[in-house]
Amino acid sequence: RSPGRFDRRVVVMRPDIKGREAILKVHAKNKPLAADVDLHEIAKITPGFTGADLANLLNEAALLAARHNKKEIVYHDISESVFKVMLGPEKKSRIISDKEKKLTAYHEAGHAIVLRTVSDTDKVERVSIIPAGAAGGYTAHKPDEDVYYTTRQQLINDIMISLGGRASEEIILGEISTGASSDLQSCNGVARDMIMKYGMSSTLTNMVFGSDEEVFIGKDYGHIKNYSEHVASQIDDEVMKIIDEAYKKVMEILKSKITILHAVAQALLEREKIEGPEFEAIYISDGKEAPVTFA
Repeated sequence: RSPGRFDRRVVVMRPDIKGREAILKVHAKNKPLAADVDLHEIAKITPGFTGADLANLLNEAALLAARHNKKEIVYHDISESVFKVMLGPEKKSRIISDKEKKLTAYHEAGHAIVLRTVSDTDKVERVSIIPAGAAGGYTAHKPDEDVYYTTRQQLINDIMISLGGRASEEIILGEISTGASSDLQSCNGVARDMIMKYGMSSTLTNMVFGSDEEVFIGKDYGHIKNYSEHVASQIDDEVMKIIDEAYKKVMEILKSKITILHAVAQALLEREKIEGPEFEAIYISDGKEAPVTFA
C-alpha cells in the first residue's frame, strides 16, 4: 500500500441543534449581532443545515444588513437569509400573469392549510407566491425540534402536505397544472420508500425490497432487484393505495376549510408573502375575520 493511504470511511452526520448553535457561535464571532439575535433560536430554525450552510447563512445576513446600511445584523436579516440559503434568491422581477398568480396563491394556500391541519411536528413559517430558486412559490415550515425517527403516520402526513397544492387547484380551479410535478415526485418517493425500505405495507408486512448494492450494466449503474414481478405489482398497488387515500383525505380537509383557503389565497394575492403569525391568525379565525397585517 502507498504511504499515507487512508482506508477508513468517516461519516460526518449533519449537526444537531447543539452542534448548530456551537457552529453559529464560531462564525458569529467577528460579526456585529443585534441584541434580538438569539443563536439558540437560529439553531432551532435551521434543522438539516450543514456547517457550510450555517457559515453561508451568517454571511448572507451580513450582506443583507450592509445592503440596508445597518450597523448590526438583526434577527430579520438572519431569518430572511435562512430562506435564501434553503430556496435560493427571490425573483421579484419575474413577470407573472394574474391567472398564474391566482393558481400559485391557491396552490401554496393548500399546502399550508393541510400542513397546519395534519402535522404535529412542523409549523408554517412563511407562505409566498414570489418565485424563489426553481419554485414558483413556496410554503416554508420548520419542526419544533430535531426529528431522528419518523412514524408511518408522519410519512402519510408528509404525503398529504405534498398533495395539498394539487388538491387546492382541483377544488378551486377545476383543473390541475404542471406546478404539482415536484410535489408528486416527492409523495410518490415517500410512498414507495414506505413499502420498499421501511416495511410499512398493509399486505407485505415487515418485508423490505431492493438492494443498495450497485452493479455495472452496460454504460450505467443499476441496483439489484431481489423480488419477483408479482411482488413488484403488489408494491405498485400499495403505493397507489397510499397516495389515493391520502389525496381523498386532503380533498376532504380543504373542502371543510374552504373559507380559510379563500382567505389565505386572498392575503397572498394582496401581499405576495405572509409570515407564520399572520397565517396562524387567518387559520384560527376560520378565515372569517380580516387578515391581520404583521410588521
